[in-house]
Amino acid sequence: MIETIERPAIRTIGLRAVAVGMPSLLGANRQGDVISGIRKRIVAGDEIFVGRTDLAGDGQADLSAHGGIDKAVYCYPFDHLAWWAAEHGYTGIAGEAPFGENLSTTGIVETEVNIGDLWRWGDALLQVSQPRWPCYKLAMMSGRIDMVKRFVEAGRSGWYLRVLEEGVAPVAGPIELVERDPLGVTVDLAFAIKTNGDEAARDRVYAHPALADAWRR
Repeated sequence: MIETIERPAIRTIGLRAVAVGMPSLLGANRQGDVISGIRKRIVAGDEIFVGRTDLAGDGQADLSAHGGIDKAVYCYPFDHLAWWAAEHGYTGIAGEAPFGENLSTTGIVETEVNIGDLWRWGDALLQVSQPRWPCYKLAMMSGRIDMVKRFVEAGRSGWYLRVLEEGVAPVAGPIELVERDPLGVTVDLAFAIKTNGDEAARDRVYAHPALADAWRR
């Protein structure tokens, strides 16, 4: 679990960048060509449409594991990038989202985000649904064969949002935290229970009504 950061109650979430990308050739493995939407380019312009399953111009290749209602928008804290650069020498590629994120947020990390929190981004209403668990495509994109292991050990997972209300949103933000979920199940805790074996914590997380079914399974 990452270190808890003491901050005053957050009402406005900063937005460093928005990124989208359609499925394209990522590389190849023993099974053949790997097609993925993980490579996402930073969006130019003032506004973007937020749909129920994705942002305008965004897409996923393997819908059995990516995308859908509970994984419509992926957030990753810009606050973590200095740590990745210092500890692992990883900075990503200029102009691209280094972890395949749609939203690069500032001023908030996994210990401060609750499953079920409601965010207002322009006309769109979003709800935190689950942490992100990495797959081999992150290793391929980053060029680090052990990136999945590093990502899990770091506990810096980012989180997915479902879209409760579609609408147009400002690319420069801000995002407003309109309701903090009262059950207090943080993204950090939900990610940690996958590896720490704490049955009481696992039961508490899995009982949360806003948690994505895929994470519970």
